[in-house]
Amino acid sequence: MNALRNKVQLIGRLGQDPEIVTFADGNKMAKFSMATDDSYKDKDGNKVERAYWHNIVVRGGLVNVVENYVTKGQEIAIEGKLTNRSWDDKEGNKHYITEVMCNELLMLSK
Repeated sequence: MNALRNKVQLIGRLGQDPEIVTFADGNKMAKFSMATDDSYKDKDGNKVERAYWHNIVVRGGLVNVVENYVTKGQEIAIEGKLTNRSWDDKEGNKHYITEVMCNELLMLSK
């Protein structure tokens, strides 16, 4: 069961082109938002559709694939794990974010 701990699999579309960050040591990181869709019928039988937005972070060699081949609107499948982090802004307010650290990516459309 350890293989199932903190494992996330999503299929969705990119909300914007990936942001590529290059660090001083030459390593890169890619960040983008990804929407997954869900639908259900309400009490009156009307179909209700909803999009869920996820923050995705890619590191390592997979960044080159994202940088060269992945664009806004493209449908992809990812696998990774959930991570949380926090930071304080200039006014001293604490902010929290949950991200998916992607370790596998499959392009489903161009």
